[in-house]
Amino acid sequence: MASSAIIPAHTKAVIFDAYGTLFDVHSAVGRHMAEIGLEAARFSEIWRVKQLEYSWVLSLAGRYEPFWPLTEKALDYALARFPDIDRAIKPALLEAYRSLDAYPEVHASLDALRQRGLRTGILSNGDPDMLNAAVSSADLAGSLDAVLSVDAAKVFKTHPRAYGIVLSVLSVAADEVLFVSSNRWDIAGASAFGFRPVWVNRLGLPDEYAELAPCAVISSLEDLLRN
Repeated sequence: MASSAIIPAHTKAVIFDAYGTLFDVHSAVGRHMAEIGLEAARFSEIWRVKQLEYSWVLSLAGRYEPFWPLTEKALDYALARFPDIDRAIKPALLEAYRSLDAYPEVHASLDALRQRGLRTGILSNGDPDMLNAAVSSADLAGSLDAVLSVDAAKVFKTHPRAYGIVLSVLSVAADEVLFVSSNRWDIAGASAFGFRPVWVNRLGLPDEYAELAPCAVISSLEDLLRN
């Protein structure tokens, strides 16, 4: 099995977070910037922050609700924060979120990994319907061996039970998995679980969770394949 400077030779699977890593979570708002106006970037950021916050609060409280209803509730909150934005845009934004843009390098990177004999997959907070819609819209089904949702564990990342789905479905050991995410909190969770985590730091953000560090930091998925 081929390896690179980032991917050890014993790696069997490269598993990706979906939202923010393969799919641009801000592309939904980006498609409707004309209607939303000058506050579009801040509006999109609040929508995303609340979506994640709701998942963490429920997990810590020992409760679970699928990610799609949380996504809609987070959008309701964002719209309430920006009363000048016409609420009639809500259905269009939700529809756009189901078909987010994949980052430009995603297709080629996934296919190159599979050509090296590696299995590829997604492990996401998204529920199955959300993920299937996003994968289909981006035409990624042929580039993925598995599309896994935390819905199977009824708890969101960073709970260890969520990451454990990969081991049970793919029949691999934790140290045989390279886990790739653009979310630093997700990298911390993957590190704690025992995966080999790679942080896709597209925005050049400062590091955190020093005690749960990534094994590598890259700016694009293309960097996974560098020697």
